[in-house]
Amino acid sequence: MTQSAIDLRLLRADHNGSLVSPQYLKDAFKALADGSIGEGELRVAQDRAIRHAIAKQEETGMPVVSDGEFRRRNFQESFAAAVTGFDVPAGQEKSVERLEPNRPLSRTEQDFQAAGPALLTRRPVVERLKLARNVIADEYRFSSAIATRPVKVALIGPDRISQRFAWEKSQAIYKDMDAFLADVIAIERQMIRELVDAGCRYVHMDAPGLTAYVDQVSLERMRARGEDPQKNLERAIRAENDVIRDFPGVTFALHICRGNPRGVDASGKVLPQWHREGHYDAIAEQLYTGLKHDRFMLEYDSERAGSFETLRFIPRDRIAVLGLVTTKSADVESKEFLKRRIDEAARYLPLEQLALSPQCGFGGVTSIQLAEEEAWAKFRRIVETAQEVWGGV
Repeated sequence: MTQSAIDLRLLRADHNGSLVSPQYLKDAFKALADGSIGEGELRVAQDRAIRHAIAKQEETGMPVVSDGEFRRRNFQESFAAAVTGFDVPAGQEKSVERLEPNRPLSRTEQDFQAAGPALLTRRPVVERLKLARNVIADEYRFSSAIATRPVKVALIGPDRISQRFAWEKSQAIYKDMDAFLADVIAIERQMIRELVDAGCRYVHMDAPGLTAYVDQVSLERMRARGEDPQKNLERAIRAENDVIRDFPGVTFALHICRGNPRGVDASGKVLPQWHREGHYDAIAEQLYTGLKHDRFMLEYDSERAGSFETLRFIPRDRIAVLGLVTTKSADVESKEFLKRRIDEAARYLPLEQLALSPQCGFGGVTSIQLAEEEAWAKFRRIVETAQEVWGGV
């Protein structure tokens, strides 16, 4: 299938990028970290995993595919591993240590002040940021040579990058957040331009930090640093729009969630955890009317998202992708349940403006994940449901 064979803005079945990592890939990342293999051997394992993942996505009938983010230890490496300038302790670039505490069915907090990788922890800079390697373009070139369906690529958005930037320790380099974000925006635009030149027509922007603006703990942290949350949000919206401006023919999606950790109980069952709490309600109108993305990929697999009422703020030329299928439990949602939830959403936004997806990705190589076949069962259910609801994917 060629990139132009379908309208990517109107996909009815979608997903968020990261897939379940095979054990041999996890083992390869660990072996690289302890020095028992080199980058070339890791690459062989990654290539194998990506080929398999793309074949399985196409087999399930997904209209767009990803490389599973198997080149990354963490989804935020789309930017963190692409640039130089952050103050990152030696050895962190190969670390696969999982920083999430195991707290099933509860909120969990990692130590953002720890000496860890950029964006995974809150780091200052030692020099202005520079693009060293276009991670997303490299990922796309390999995947698009394999896939027969369009390939989507995910890039972490400027809001999360700003939230994980220790501006108060970096003023010798950047006088304020606006100066820092100007470089972030310029770099991300260059990355997207090269990605588009390589043939990509679907770019998925990750903005997991936007729910910080409805989460009381996160809001208190901002205020404690002397920040105004409302001004932060207004700046974030401007920055997100500036990154995607003037790329004709490219579909941009924005993914907004509350954090994607998982825990395991005493029996080994995978259970949800999360990072933030609060409904979309408080920021929905400002986000949906202010942001220029074609598709809003929204988490709706738990009560933490609130009701569908705020979908009424989504402009008539955009799509709300309902993340009704959880990646935090092996239980496969029934078609009846999904159809009922879609019908509920359609009370506030016409059915032709809705689509279906998992609530988030299936986690990176350092995460607790579902079994691979459990994930593929969820993809099959998404495709089956989309076909019955909309007549296609």
